[in-house]
Amino acid sequence: MTSSVHDVRATHEPSHQPSLAGQSAAHDGGEHDMGHAMGSVNSMAASATLHCLTGCAIGEIGGLIVGTALGLSTLATIGLAVGLAFLFGYTLSTLPLVRGGLGFFGALGVVLAADTLSIATMEVVDNAVMAAIPGALDAGLDNPVFWVAMMIALTAAGIVAYPVNRYLLGRGKGHALTHAYHGGAEPTGWRRFVPSWGTGALVAVIVAFMMGGFVVAATSGLDTGGHALTTVVVGSGA
Repeated sequence: MTSSVHDVRATHEPSHQPSLAGQSAAHDGGEHDMGHAMGSVNSMAASATLHCLTGCAIGEIGGLIVGTALGLSTLATIGLAVGLAFLFGYTLSTLPLVRGGLGFFGALGVVLAADTLSIATMEVVDNAVMAAIPGALDAGLDNPVFWVAMMIALTAAGIVAYPVNRYLLGRGKGHALTHAYHGGAEPTGWRRFVPSWGTGALVAVIVAFMMGGFVVAATSGLDTGGHALTTVVVGSGA
């Protein structure tokens, strides 16, 4: 009799333990949400890295062009390139915020807090790699060595800066500070004319420019070699 009562209670009393299927679904859902969040942070870190890297590349190349044109010393040229890298890096991040509705100084304050560590990391790595490659700092813009070294240096800078941006984003800092101001209402008035380029477009332009510089430098070297060879042959024949 006692056994029958226990059997009835076990049959009709609701179980307070979730089923195995429910536990599995909840576990899978949690893993999905976590995976989505991780993917989002990784994507944002990659975008932030490429955005800063583009500004650094513009500043570095622009500084080296100006320094070479003005005949500045190697140290002065590097200083100019680093300064312009920060300038362009900050500018590319500030413009979208101004377009989105922030005042210039307010946007600049956000960008200074968000991008300084990332840009500084890139500049340290970029210049260290350029210094480590023999002849890279002394090579002129018409030397293919310069362009190859610059590509290697910028790639290394991006690789090192990515985990830095990833770390900052994971703590709600870095590029996360600017992300909150993106994707707002459409700009009105004069803000419609503030330029805001996508990261992909900027990277494509920089890659195309650097490849173009390399091709021009390589072609120039071949032309110079051809003229030199012609001079030697003509001189020998005379």
